[in-house]
Amino acid sequence: MNASRVRRRIRVRGVVQGVGFRPFVYTTAAELALTGLVCNDSSGVIIEIEGAPAEVDAFVARLRDRPPPLAVIEAIEQTEIPVRGGTGFHIAGTTVGSGRTLASPDVAICADCAAELRDPGNRRYRHPFITCTNCGPRFTIIAALPYDRPQTSMAEFTMCEACAREYADPGDRRFHAQPIACHECGPTLHFAGPETGAPLEAARNVLRHGGILAVKGIGGYHLACDAADSRAVAELRRRKRRGDKPFAVMVPDLATAAAITEVDSTAAALLLGPARPIVLLPRRRSAPDEPGSPTPPVEAVAPRNRDLGVTIAYTPLHLLLFGLPGDAPGPQVLVMTSGNLGGEPICYTDSDAGRRLSELADAVLSHDRRILVPCDDSVVRLVDGVEVPLRRSRGYAPLPLALPMPAPPTLAVGADLKNTCAVADGRYAWLSQHIGDMDDVTTLHAFTAAERHLEKLTGVRPQQLAADAHPRYRSTAWAVEHAGTRPIRLVQHHHAHVAAVMGEHGLDAGATVLGFAFDGTGYGPDRAIWGGEVLAAGYKGFRRLAHLRYVPLAGGDLSVRRPYRMALAHLRSAGITWSPDLPSVRACPPREQQVLAHQLDTGLGCVPTSSMGRLFDAVASLCGVRHEVDYEAQAAIEWEGLARDAAPGEVRYRFVLPENHIGETASIDPAPVLAAVIADVRTGVPAGVIGARFHASVARLVLDLALRYGDPAQPVALSGGVFQNALLLTTALHLLREHGFHVLTHHRVPPNDGGIAFGQLLAIAAS
Repeated sequence: MNASRVRRRIRVRGVVQGVGFRPFVYTTAAELALTGLVCNDSSGVIIEIEGAPAEVDAFVARLRDRPPPLAVIEAIEQTEIPVRGGTGFHIAGTTVGSGRTLASPDVAICADCAAELRDPGNRRYRHPFITCTNCGPRFTIIAALPYDRPQTSMAEFTMCEACAREYADPGDRRFHAQPIACHECGPTLHFAGPETGAPLEAARNVLRHGGILAVKGIGGYHLACDAADSRAVAELRRRKRRGDKPFAVMVPDLATAAAITEVDSTAAALLLGPARPIVLLPRRRSAPDEPGSPTPPVEAVAPRNRDLGVTIAYTPLHLLLFGLPGDAPGPQVLVMTSGNLGGEPICYTDSDAGRRLSELADAVLSHDRRILVPCDDSVVRLVDGVEVPLRRSRGYAPLPLALPMPAPPTLAVGADLKNTCAVADGRYAWLSQHIGDMDDVTTLHAFTAAERHLEKLTGVRPQQLAADAHPRYRSTAWAVEHAGTRPIRLVQHHHAHVAAVMGEHGLDAGATVLGFAFDGTGYGPDRAIWGGEVLAAGYKGFRRLAHLRYVPLAGGDLSVRRPYRMALAHLRSAGITWSPDLPSVRACPPREQQVLAHQLDTGLGCVPTSSMGRLFDAVASLCGVRHEVDYEAQAAIEWEGLARDAAPGEVRYRFVLPENHIGETASIDPAPVLAAVIADVRTGVPAGVIGARFHASVARLVLDLALRYGDPAQPVALSGGVFQNALLLTTALHLLREHGFHVLTHHRVPPNDGGIAFGQLLAIAAS
């Protein structure tokens, strides 16, 4: 053999299947005149490459530095092997090996496929399932790995000769694109409803005439209607039992998104990226006065909400639903909400949709490609130009998260609200798609299915379980029921919040932070409901430094649903009279006031809470913004919208910090803030201005506590659902950074309870 040649076996681990990696390897090898082979196995991609040493080195550099756009390279392992000679490079079949590969999330339609969809000369013109190696469904059609067509729901469709040629051609964009199909051999659309004609035209007519349409997407069914039709929106809200919870909208393109919301370059990149999440953006105050401008959504789409959740059509079916040139015009802004009743998991099987959506939708647009895994839309917002996930699901799950320390095979079951579960093994954790609130039996079934699929997809066989320390959480009860002989490790809720943001930033196993965990509810070791916590924390444990002063939470969820009750509880604790001139007092019926006063005086049916989320609710009620809520944090969300458009002026509210006694946990007194708020309410200061002052006061509280307990050399970590509040988070970030603190916030997992499972894994791995 020629001594100037070398041959290497290269194993590439990461998201390297279903992302065009083998065609990339093939063309790169051809360009560098190298010989060998490439194949998938259960641990990733295996390459044998042979040629001159410089070219082989150049090949490896391209793997590392210029992989395909959708690939995520986690590791490249190289071994020198004997030179074999030969000519050419070929793509071998899948082999079975040890280890695991990483599944790709679902990917939005790419620009090339979108152009072909619109091209009358292309054989896939108007094909509702057009896809290629760079786009299309992945996670939601995969039964098992390696990612090959027989292990997806596309196995039910036999490729025609033309598709088979493209699939087998390494130079083609559809080489080994497992969902490849065309009009001749792919899935077909079906329409059921009062309209006649072809399925897409019939579906568009339903929307034009003010109807509600169920649409089968990538990860489940959606319910759609014209966002500019107030009657259709109101009827959809009634049928879904949605209350006032905002709907998201879908638009066909970036121009339409920019016509109804304020879109900067960062938002545009998110809207058009491969994940295509729902992005919360400020509404435009007035629609552009230009011919052809879309009619903006009616106020009832997101009532009393400053922001609007917007996503750009991410499947070919969605684009066709909006219509191509030559189609009769229809709505250009659609409400697009998950296909379910409020509180239930999304419908994703055809039989389930037939049973659960029949009374919600006037018509159904479906198809015969099975969805194997339900997956809701992801939701994000931008804070200071940085993405903050509020719901991590389609487009992100099941991408792994790196762990700063090795973990034994572990399952974390998360929390009860916004539930996700997670598994970990070694240096990786896999967070499930969004599952939902664990207060419905169907959600518990969905949790079980998601957990089983996640184990199957990752190959993790948990040896232990991690759960929230709350004794009445349904997720914890699920862990007890399913653990068998495996141990269950309990993790305090707010410790998990702080651990999650630490792990997201890759802090090492021995690191500590000054952690702020502000949320609505979390069970404390003292059996109180925590939620306004300042912690000296590491992965292994925490020490509680300070908390918002306890007030009685009377009646549990009743006081959560009626913020005026929390306002009255805070007034009582602060020694402030329930005067009839205060909005919260007027909102509480006299008989309820008597019962509530008895509860607060005797402690009957009360549990102490230090929740910052409940304080936001209380003060929003005192300002007259919202006295009862239909969804979580509604009062605080509406109040933040008002506050963002107001200036606080010179008045400053200040919390009282007690004397700092070494070893004691400080109790933060909100009474002076409440008194200042009431003074402003009585002098007619607008709720938005009071809101701006209150948000500034909470941000200042964070700084004061950081100055007291922190050290600029130690990171400050902000977590918990209250830090979804963009105004609070932005203000706190600026203050902390101005004073030299390094601040950790969430960018990859949600600050709300959707990130709890990740924090549980980290706490258990470190202990």
